[in-house]
Amino acid sequence: MALTSNEKLGATGSASVFVRLWIAPWSNSKLDQSTMPHRKRIKHFHEPGHLHELTFSTYQQKPLLTNDDWREKLARSIDTANQTCRFQLVAFVFMPEHLHLLTNPLDDEPEFGKYLASIKQPFSKQVKSILVENHSRLLKQLTVRERPGKSCFRFWQEGAGYDRNVYSKEVILHSINDIHENPVRRGLCRNPIEWKWSSARYDLNEPPQEQEPDFPLIHGIPTGALD
Repeated sequence: MALTSNEKLGATGSASVFVRLWIAPWSNSKLDQSTMPHRKRIKHFHEPGHLHELTFSTYQQKPLLTNDDWREKLARSIDTANQTCRFQLVAFVFMPEHLHLLTNPLDDEPEFGKYLASIKQPFSKQVKSILVENHSRLLKQLTVRERPGKSCFRFWQEGAGYDRNVYSKEVILHSINDIHENPVRRGLCRNPIEWKWSSARYDLNEPPQEQEPDFPLIHGIPTGALD
């Protein structure tokens, strides 16, 4: 089903805007998006003060994010993108085949495409180099024939993924809780703080707001966002 429009849910009190692709990147669909003739594009909508919950998945939703070394490299890539593109990280979770980032863009006109590329491309190149060096069979699985005579390495599913605008106290808190509950719903742990690769412990541990060296830098909820 095509989903290329914005949905606004202000009427029910849930002040959020959904901007979605034609297929959710975490769905169970077996459709291979890489075979589509045209890339579906996402239109980002932003107003100052909005947070953005960004979701994107690995190629064909393969469980590629299960290696702690790779996840640390992804965390560093997110740190670099946050610095260069002026985004702050509010909350996150790395799942085996996708990730959620709740972000706070600091500019009035954020460059979402540049931000996502700044995360994905350097990390993908690092993984490819590792696979080449180790003569990994995974390299062949992630090498995609784009057209006759041209192939490319693809760690990430093609396209921009999913972008949800969040701009009320209730929806911000719900978004953070939903992100942290991802591994619980999947049966990967019983409690959000048991899943290493999320910001749950940053919010829920005692004392709270302690940074972990393997993680991307967490900035937390912006001042005044819950007022």
